[in-house]
Amino acid sequence: MRLTVLGKSPSWQDAGGACSGYLVTEEGTTLLVDCGNGVFGKLREHADYADVDAVVISHMHADHILDLVPFAYALTYAPRQQPVPVHGWPGTDSPARPRLIVPQGGAAMLRTIVGTWGNDDLIDKAFAIEEYARADTLTVGGLQLRFCEVSHYIETFAIEVRSAASGARLTYSSDTAPNEDLIAFATDTDLLLIEATLPRAEREGPRGHLTPHEAGEHARRAGVKRVVVTHLSDELDCDWAGEEAGSAFGSPVSVAVDGAVYDVGS
Repeated sequence: MRLTVLGKSPSWQDAGGACSGYLVTEEGTTLLVDCGNGVFGKLREHADYADVDAVVISHMHADHILDLVPFAYALTYAPRQQPVPVHGWPGTDSPARPRLIVPQGGAAMLRTIVGTWGNDDLIDKAFAIEEYARADTLTVGGLQLRFCEVSHYIETFAIEVRSAASGARLTYSSDTAPNEDLIAFATDTDLLLIEATLPRAEREGPRGHLTPHEAGEHARRAGVKRVVVTHLSDELDCDWAGEEAGSAFGSPVSVAVDGAVYDVGS
């Protein structure tokens, strides 16, 4: 199982970068985890968007969903997707229509977003939309998905992707404040992809994110095999973030960069 970082930025994009988006592939299965602003263009550098089997969304914040819009336009209007021949393309009776797996209520939210310009069925026509609940276990090709609700400003889920063939586990924290449920969910995982957004903890109000030190501490307590910290701005010193996370984890950690590739479970 292979993880490719398409975008690792927080809610504003790095220069030339993208927000949250992670490509997971194994033996003919292609899964996109989150699809934030800038991700669709990055996806096209690494995979054919028509070959994506499913997109799974951790939560409905803009930096995790906005590039579903250009993805949907490509699936709707690209020459390869048309029922009649278009120059260079023969026409097709079976255009690509990936699964779009969203939290409960996500489909209605997407219709509202695209409906603001009078096109509320854009996402429905492009994708096969389904909603998941926290207790669901889903299968996408050779990959199995589980979910764990984590602490954020809206309903948000950490996602486990497990290889049915090898048993390799990838755990993605999504956006989260410190919480025990994530530690239990990630216990013994092969690779923990964990957010480390903040240079310091929020000083007031509800918490919604981790510092690099907190990310490393969560990974240590979960006993994970490998750590990649993500959801970091290029305005934050990545060497410092890696050292902070590594000191708490007790071993070196990786800091996500766009285009980085990790083999999971090997």
